[in-house]
Order: sequence, then structure tokens, then C-alpha cells
Amino acid sequence: MIHPTALVSPKAELDSSVAVGPHAIIEEHVRIAAGTVVMANAYLTGHTEIGRDNQIHMGAVLGHEPQDTHFKTGTRSHLRIGDRNIFREYCTIHRGTQPDSATIIGNDCFLMAMAHVGHNCVLGDRVIMANCAMLGGHVHVGDRAFISGGVVVHQFIKIGGVAMLSGNARVSMDVPPFLIVAERNEVYGVNLVGLKRAQLSAAALGEIKTLYKLFYRSGLNFSAALAKASADGEFKTPEAREFLDFVRASPNGICPAARSNH
Repeated sequence: MIHPTALVSPKAELDSSVAVGPHAIIEEHVRIAAGTVVMANAYLTGHTEIGRDNQIHMGAVLGHEPQDTHFKTGTRSHLRIGDRNIFREYCTIHRGTQPDSATIIGNDCFLMAMAHVGHNCVLGDRVIMANCAMLGGHVHVGDRAFISGGVVVHQFIKIGGVAMLSGNARVSMDVPPFLIVAERNEVYGVNLVGLKRAQLSAAALGEIKTLYKLFYRSGLNFSAALAKASADGEFKTPEAREFLDFVRASPNGICPAARSNH
């Protein structure tokens, strides 16, 4: 299952079912579980743990040193990857910066060609990153978020679950769950397609629409909208509570409504 031209350290831990393609490089601290395929010219390094049934396509680089001026060469940090993820051509994912810190990828994610995940990022399950999307360090992405091609996300930003970032968006504020963001930090509406695909209940969908109107169409500022939503007590679904908890805890401020001149 290992091509004769591949360079695999004898100290690397690979399940016997792992397939390794031509000229791939797998260094000593890498661990790979059953069913994973490593294709030609991929480079796996660092203290990297890869779960079951992943696809690592040509030229992908996983677990390399972070692009951080504070990183000290030789620091033991980690990349942890779950199961059934797809990493397409020339995708790059860097390990953590601080000692024993980690970059974490969940399960069933799909990272398309040349997507980049910076150090200490955390991706939930079923996240999609399209071609050339880029996450700075310490970005957290919720389950089922969709990050379109060419999107750039600033470091330390939080992206809520089932949010959608439109192509070439520039994001430097937190993106609440279930919303669509485009241009530079501008909310354009509810991610209805994503919500239907996630099979949210009719009650949850209704409450998310109501929250969107309250926060983005009522004329209230976010603090007043949050206070009103909390005081009314009408939001009962877990998804509505997720939205409110996200806004309440946001350290960077949430993206505002799209400017009216668009």
C-alpha cells in the first residue's frame, strides 16, 4: 500500500490499510488511522494525528510549522484531524504555535484546492472551504459552515455554524450562526439553503428568521436587540439559543447589516 518512491519514516505510525502514493513524505511523529489515502507528493509532518478514511490529495501539506513570527522551531505542537475529511490539491494546514497547542479539524470536512487553515484554528464537522479560502490563526468555525472561494478570514475570528461566507468576502468580525456574509463584514440575510440542507425544524427556521429581523432590520443596535430577545423569552429552539449565545459571547463584535448603497 506504500509506493516505493514514498519516503515514510519508520517511526511514523500507519495502519496497515493506509495507502501512500508516489513521492509522498510522511515524517516520524505522524499517526494515520485505517482507510486513509495519501496521494502523490503530499507532505505530512509534525505531531500530526489523522483519523480514519481521509483523502489527502496531491501536494497537500499537513502539520507544517505555523506562519507565526512567535513560533520557535522545535516547539512540540499538534495537528489533529478527525475522520472522512477530504483535503484537495495543495491544501495547507499548519500545526499550533504554542507548546502542546493544536490545530483541530473535525469530521466530514471538505477543503478544496489551495485552501489554507492557519495555526490553532478549530473546524467543526462538515465544514466546507472552497478553493483558495484562507483562515488566519486561531479562527473557530462552527459545524456545516460554508466558506466560499477566495474568502479571507482574519485571525481570532469566530464563524457560527451553518453560516455562509460569500466568494471573496473579507471577514474581520464574528459571523453569527445561520447568516450569509459577503463583501467586507456585511450580513445579507439568512442562509436558507444551508438551513434546509441541515434539516432544521420549521420552528427553528422561523425563530432564526425572527432573530435576523430583530438584529438586522428593526433599527435597534445589537445590545438593545439582544436585551429584547433575552427579555421576551420567546425563543425556545436550540438553534435560536445558539444564535443568542454566540452574539452574547462574541469577543470581536458581530458583522453588521449590508450597507444600503449596494
